[in-house]
Amino acid sequence: MASLKEIKERIASVRSTRKITSAMKMVAAAKLHRTQRAIGALVPYADELQAITSHLVGGEGVPPIALATQREAVGRATVIAFASNGTLCGAYNGNVVRKAAGVVGEWQQQGAEVEVVAVGEQLAKGLHRLGITPEEGHEEFADRPTYEMAQRLARRMMTAYAEGHTDRVDVVYYKFISAGTQRLVCEQLLPIEIGPAAEEGARTTEYILEPDRKELIASIVPRQITLKIYAAALSASASEHAARMMAMQAATDNADTLIADLALEYNKQRQQAITTELLDIMGGQNGR
Repeated sequence: MASLKEIKERIASVRSTRKITSAMKMVAAAKLHRTQRAIGALVPYADELQAITSHLVGGEGVPPIALATQREAVGRATVIAFASNGTLCGAYNGNVVRKAAGVVGEWQQQGAEVEVVAVGEQLAKGLHRLGITPEEGHEEFADRPTYEMAQRLARRMMTAYAEGHTDRVDVVYYKFISAGTQRLVCEQLLPIEIGPAAEEGARTTEYILEPDRKELIASIVPRQITLKIYAAALSASASEHAARMMAMQAATDNADTLIADLALEYNKQRQQAITTELLDIMGGQNGR
């Protein structure tokens, strides 16, 4: 049984740890709030651009578009996965590692060569442990995603697809829905998919195109692909902060419970020690 001194020291240690977890929760909440604002500003623009892109690409008489052309067979595939550089965010990184490794395994079973782009230091480490060697060096993109970083990566992927160096590009990331809900998804980036808005009768808006459709497609499609990567990076970042906030909240709650249990044990032992001393004193008086 631990002594009173040991219990008291442990209570002090747990209280110190609780201050750290509580502070980390507040920091994660502040970062989450900032990233949520960025996502909220991006979503309306992204939705409208997606609708316009689908309308342009899916219209009648549109010439074949290289980035929308489905390959008969996928000989080379690229998987872009988003996780984090830091830890203490629950199962966030581990889930992304397993999902990315699963997607890689599926393509390999189909006989495709797979290149993995790992955004996040913890993701790269996790894939290395599974025997997968990813392309690294995207740590800054995981910490502070910007449109310029997304644009550079999008240009690389578009060039690789257009030149035949890859036949498919998938993106693995946590889609942020709310602070308490995030969904791990794998979405197709290239070739671009024509959504429901391109189907006949699905959109009633009439567009006046200036310049012509071909020039607009050449301008808008790369923006749409860049925007998808940027949105995935922001969503992954927000999901990371939400996961860390929840993990630190759970750690703080556990610390509170442990402190209460230790305080109860301390008081019990202290009461027992006092009772023993009183009995000793009373026994000594009776013996006189």
